[in-house]
Amino acid sequence: MFHKDRNYDMNKGVVDMDQEKKNQLFHQAKQWVMEAGDDIRKSLKKPFKVDTKRDRKDLVTEVDQQTEKFFAHKIKKTYPHHQVLGEEGFGDKVESLDGIVWIIDPIDGTMNFVHQQRNFAISVGIYQDGIGQIGLIYDVMADELYYGLKDEGAYKNGKQLDRLNQNRKLEEAMVGINSFWSVPNRRLDETGIHQLIRKVRGTRSYGSAALEFVYVAEGLIDAYITMRLSPWDIAAGVIIVHEAGGITTQADGSPLNMISHNSIITCNPAIHQEIITQYIKPKQ
Repeated sequence: MFHKDRNYDMNKGVVDMDQEKKNQLFHQAKQWVMEAGDDIRKSLKKPFKVDTKRDRKDLVTEVDQQTEKFFAHKIKKTYPHHQVLGEEGFGDKVESLDGIVWIIDPIDGTMNFVHQQRNFAISVGIYQDGIGQIGLIYDVMADELYYGLKDEGAYKNGKQLDRLNQNRKLEEAMVGINSFWSVPNRRLDETGIHQLIRKVRGTRSYGSAALEFVYVAEGLIDAYITMRLSPWDIAAGVIIVHEAGGITTQADGSPLNMISHNSIITCNPAIHQEIITQYIKPKQ
């Protein structure tokens, strides 16, 4: 599905989306997200089928699939020239981010959805020529909608989020860390990541990348670090974090590739370089 490289930089010099067009797209996307969330809540009242994809930990349900079909149908009917890149494969075979592309995760945190019936989200990012214009993340069970509009700020349920504290110290930070980073593996210097865990005030893992992104934007955690996320895991979140004054890169500090997999650090910029240079050290 991912072929043509496209590095992501919110500050690239590109022509911004027309304001009227952006507003129209935002309100339409918001309507569909809320409608999809209502359908998901209703689905929890009856049995649904659960399957696996790559392994026993990679779950997919018929609700994920139905939700993505809902978005793909609505988008293609309303905006036939737009592309859709979705986790479950009901969109297009996207080979570049030229034009307008909707990047959708119908349920981010499917394991939480299956086991807890909470702590999962709908994630929708809308990109024009590789630049994030609109990001929406909806915590379905909490009924909390986070969104970001390019150059217009980040919001939760219509209230603008405060800009992140630029004086945050690493030893005061709360960091979201995927469990992959804290167990033996071949991709990183374990000593460095364990030193980071000891350095910060505390660590958490919420099981939904989309929610961890918005928690960074809201200042509930100061950073989120994880391995191998797909575009649909991050597309909306990077826009929202950026609009709240945060930064998102690959774990080594390089730009994101929005049509490929990435290791991720999204965080308060006050601690970004310190984490990368002192604690995230790839094995030689």
